[in-house]
Amino acid sequence: MAFGCNAAGVTGCRIIESPRERLIAILTNSFTPCNGRLPILIAILSMFFAGNNSFSAPLLLLLVISFSFFITLLISKFLSQTFLRGMPSSFILELPPYRRPQVGKIVVRSLLDRTVFVLLRAVMVAAPAGLLIWLLSHIFVSDQSLLQLLAQLLEPLAVPFGMDGVILLAFLLGWPANEIVVPLMLMMYLSTSSMVEMDNYTALYTILTAHGWNWSTAAAVLLFSLFHWPCSTTCLTIKKETGSMAWTILAVLLPTVTGLLLCFLLHQMLCLLGLT
Repeated sequence: MAFGCNAAGVTGCRIIESPRERLIAILTNSFTPCNGRLPILIAILSMFFAGNNSFSAPLLLLLVISFSFFITLLISKFLSQTFLRGMPSSFILELPPYRRPQVGKIVVRSLLDRTVFVLLRAVMVAAPAGLLIWLLSHIFVSDQSLLQLLAQLLEPLAVPFGMDGVILLAFLLGWPANEIVVPLMLMMYLSTSSMVEMDNYTALYTILTAHGWNWSTAAAVLLFSLFHWPCSTTCLTIKKETGSMAWTILAVLLPTVTGLLLCFLLHQMLCLLGLT
């Protein structure tokens, strides 16, 4: 379920009877690339790694997703041996007795209890975040917007991980939704006052390479897209499902630390080999 939405994946963990294993599944849920991250992964793989072979991009995407599964299992094993020790339980899913479906009740409950509730959570963070992005892009100091100044401030922090300040800031401001990460990057690279959508990979590749991107930058962004903090809706859902701010913070730290560590190791290895 997390392939569609990590928040839905967290909610789906309710079917796991063991509280310990349910918590492990919730904490590792965001290691699965959701629908908001998949377009970023596909675009980077297509532009920087697939070349002209039409079969390379799907194969590479499959390898990337398999890698995310491997890391998920690795982190799950780590949690089961440290913070959440206990005996593993068998998974039994019982089929409920058949009853005549009540269409009206199902539609209303699905719409109000799930769809609208999740959308309201998204709006709670998306509206303030949209206002913040607008202010940062429209307030200027010494002929530079606050957005550009923040990107420059984050530059030294991003370089050891193979990225730049614009990339790191785009991920930070993209907390409400992963779909806006690339438009935010383009907004800062092109110095516009609004987010830029671009479906043409050739034009996108030209812009990114003109601002210092190469295959090593793309690899770092690929890894960080795969492993970083959950979106705002997922964080609110984790808080609701666990009832604990501590577990929510851990659910944010686990993928973030994993992503930063992998990016750092990759960038340092490429620097040692002279491949950056």
